[in-house]
Amino acid sequence: MENTTFLKIEDIVAENRRRNALLAQGHYDPLMGVGCCGDRVEAGGCRIPRNVLARCPDYLALEPLEQQRQRIVDDFEYWCARCVTIRDKHECCNVPFVLNRPQRRLLAVMEEQRVAGKPVRVILLKARQWGGSTLVQMYLAWMQLVRHTGWNSLICGHQHASSKVIKRMYNLLLRKYPQELLEEGEQLRFTKLEGHPNVQQIESRDSLIITGSARSEDAVRGYDITMAHLSEVAFWKDSPMHRPDDVVRSVCGSVALKPETVIVLESTADGVGDYFHSEWLRAKMGYSDKVPVFVPWYEISNYSHPVDDPQALWQAMDEYERRLWDEGRTLEQVMWYHEKRKEFRRHELMMKEYPSSASEAFTATGSCPFVTEDLDRLEECCQQPVFTGDIQGEGLEGEEAKRNIHLVKDAGGLLKVWEQPERDAPVRTRYITVVDVGGRSEDSDYSVIAVWRVGNANRKHAIVAQWRGHIDHDLLAWKAMQLSVYYNNALLVVESNTLTNEAARAGQSDYILQRVNRVYGNVYVREGRKLGFHTNIKTKGVAIAYLIADMRDGKYIERDLDAVNEMRDYEEHNDRYSARAGKHDDILMTRAIGLHVLHDKRVNPKSESPGTSLAVDPWFATAR
Repeated sequence: MENTTFLKIEDIVAENRRRNALLAQGHYDPLMGVGCCGDRVEAGGCRIPRNVLARCPDYLALEPLEQQRQRIVDDFEYWCARCVTIRDKHECCNVPFVLNRPQRRLLAVMEEQRVAGKPVRVILLKARQWGGSTLVQMYLAWMQLVRHTGWNSLICGHQHASSKVIKRMYNLLLRKYPQELLEEGEQLRFTKLEGHPNVQQIESRDSLIITGSARSEDAVRGYDITMAHLSEVAFWKDSPMHRPDDVVRSVCGSVALKPETVIVLESTADGVGDYFHSEWLRAKMGYSDKVPVFVPWYEISNYSHPVDDPQALWQAMDEYERRLWDEGRTLEQVMWYHEKRKEFRRHELMMKEYPSSASEAFTATGSCPFVTEDLDRLEECCQQPVFTGDIQGEGLEGEEAKRNIHLVKDAGGLLKVWEQPERDAPVRTRYITVVDVGGRSEDSDYSVIAVWRVGNANRKHAIVAQWRGHIDHDLLAWKAMQLSVYYNNALLVVESNTLTNEAARAGQSDYILQRVNRVYGNVYVREGRKLGFHTNIKTKGVAIAYLIADMRDGKYIERDLDAVNEMRDYEEHNDRYSARAGKHDDILMTRAIGLHVLHDKRVNPKSESPGTSLAVDPWFATAR
């Protein structure tokens, strides 16, 4: 046994040497052009961008100093090492700006767009402390100081202090810039633009650097901006006066859609469902103009720690750390992670600060009952709807609401359809409609109607349509009935708590579900022959348990990204579930209740879940 353990560790150590050797490959020397991005050629003993020779055919005949002046125009990495001074946080001294591995990867994305003659558009999801903001700001400075005149930039953070920190980088660059690479008599220095306290100008380049914050949207208006660095966007506060999307729209609207203009949104994550998270998902799905870039902690060279006893480390590694190894990390990287985790009260907090994946970066809480990998798989099937609009009948309620039911297309409509009802299948496709009742006002919880296609032996349960908005509760119930009729007379499952309580307060014995049932007839009946699904501690716990299990086992197909976002923002405390403060769970509950119903033997006879037999199976009730 001891010998087997030793051989296993010996194999691990050998594999670790191989991985470290791979990481050490690829010498990087930006002055010589070795390991740099882009299309390069040998010239004068260096590897320089091919564009240098295309623009300056007599490059090799120039004096060395003039060669440098020509090279910096097309070679950002050389310009950084030759001209840019930054403050090294670890050494507490000024050093030349030599790009690290994550910075080079980000640069390659930006340069690919620029060299192709496209506007540069990037959304950057960051781990901490690798210099992403520094790279972006120096790229903007290169555009202003080397490639263009009259090229104005905006630095906008979640507050003015963060913008000023970025501006200080620029100030150090100007103070330390090599004078010999400037035109004769040229001076690079900031001067204030009179009457504009948040604007600095570089007169010799006819360029402005504007600093603003997301709290003062108007501060960024009125300028001819060609580049924008929007920093820590996830932390921009959303309020009635200042919405992140309004600020970004204001900024982006002032940046022309032309080559070498630049817009970069960058941030560490702060949960899901906010503007930055939504923009990240749009970019990942290819619906945005921005290219998504994520930098995990293990790409940062500082996040490594010597391993004196590999066997002891291996035995101390938990399941997550073993997975890091299985995914290709070195023992030194795992050792750093293992030690760093001790600083955090919960592992989830470590994952948020030092994410291995984008999903981890957006993890909002350490008490989420759903597994990140399950959420990632669920998200893969999410897609844009094939139809957006609303559903209507001849009337809003009663028998008239049931007649001539049809869809009305509207790009701003509240109904999304991913699949039309299957009416001609050899075996009639079954559907259920699940309703979570919210509030009427715009600042209250949403009401949601979700339509499920019921799975069978050949395919999974799937979300096929969804309506989400604010509406009077009686009209909500009739709209849900219309969707049920449209989808092959689907079983209508309405969360009844709110409707029952409202009827009791009004002294009404005949509440809305009874009226709908008299018209429609196929309304879900729970134990005790009562209409609707009643949510309490027990039924909610069971419903969430089904949702967790069916997500894990891949038993249903999600279509709406907002549903997955709500799951990422869900919390469990002392066996009770709720949305994180300020977030919603209305879409999530239509999934949990739907799966609870689909596990009910009274509704789905093939279900293994116990259920109380009813004289009339509500699934097969005939709609009147």
